[in-house]
Amino acid sequence: STRNEADSAVLATQRLADAGWSDDRVGAVARLIEATAGHADPVDVDTAVLLDADLAILGASPSEYLAYVAGVRFEYGHVPDEAWRPGRARVLQSFLDRPRLYATTTMHDEREHRARANLGAELSGLR
Repeated sequence: STRNEADSAVLATQRLADAGWSDDRVGAVARLIEATAGHADPVDVDTAVLLDADLAILGASPSEYLAYVAGVRFEYGHVPDEAWRPGRARVLQSFLDRPRLYATTTMHDEREHRARANLGAELSGLR
């Protein structure tokens, strides 16, 4: 969730400042962490690489992807199925509606097709 990324950015900012990092470096790390919340189009190479790494699991083997899905469902175990299914379906559809999932050529070439297959299979199972 967006809240997790915001909290992580605050924690990183505090810890890195305590470690003596410059304001510029601390700010860059916070921006990178916050970018993972919405996965908007990256503005630079560092952000593109980080966002692709964050989404790498989507293009993993089907068995790895299913383990990831089980972990996500466990994390949201407090959400009843009748709310989980349509909510998760909206998230999956939002990814599938993108013209491309991965910003870098390498990840696009290596994982885009598999990621779309994994997302589509999960979405079909929810409906």
